[in-house]
Amino acid sequence: MLKTLTERQHRVLDFIKHYSAENGISPTRSEIALALGFRSKTAAVDHLKALEKKGYIHLHSETSRGIQLLQTGDEVPVIGHVAAGSPIEAIANIDKTIPLPQGVFSKHPTYFLRVRGDSMIDAGILDGDLIAVQKTNTAKSGQIVIARINDEVTIKRLEIKRNRPILIPENKKYNPILVAPHELIIEGIFVGLIRDGGYH
Repeated sequence: MLKTLTERQHRVLDFIKHYSAENGISPTRSEIALALGFRSKTAAVDHLKALEKKGYIHLHSETSRGIQLLQTGDEVPVIGHVAAGSPIEAIANIDKTIPLPQGVFSKHPTYFLRVRGDSMIDAGILDGDLIAVQKTNTAKSGQIVIARINDEVTIKRLEIKRNRPILIPENKKYNPILVAPHELIIEGIFVGLIRDGGYH
C-alpha cells in the first residue's frame, strides 16, 4: 500500500517523472542532487530509497540510471483550504496532488480535503485527516457528505426527515444543523481517508 510523501520526496518524484518523459531515460543521482539543490549525491540517494520503500519507484543499483517508475494510478488533488464562493476543487485551493493506486477506495475520489476540527471523531474522522471525496451534488440519507452552506464547507452525516435535510455531527459536543433544502449544496460524499501516510 502506497504511503504519502514529504514535500521533498514529491519534488524528487516529480523531477524523475519530467526528466524521464523528456529524455526517455531516468536521471542519475548526481543530476537529481544538482537539479534540486542537494548538497551531496547522498541526500538524493536517501530520498530515492524512501521513494522505493513507499512503493513509487524501483531502484536497479547496478546502473547509474536505474530508477524505474512504478504505476501508481491517478494523481488526485489535495484541497488544503476552500475559498468562500469558489468551487471546492478550484485550482487556487489545491495544495498538491497524491498518486492514488487503483482500487484503494471502493469509489474513486475526485479530490482529497484536509479536515479541520473534531465534529466527526465518532465516525473515525480526525482533525488533520485527508478525506477522500467523490464529487456529486446528490446524496442519500445516512451518507457522510461534504456540504456547503452560505459559502462555508462542512463535513457531516446527512439525514433527511420529512424531506428536510439535517447535518449530523459525529461528536456529542456539537448540535445537528437544520438546513432549508434550498440553502444546502452537496459538494461530494466521503469515500475514505488517509491518516499518517496510510489509506483507510
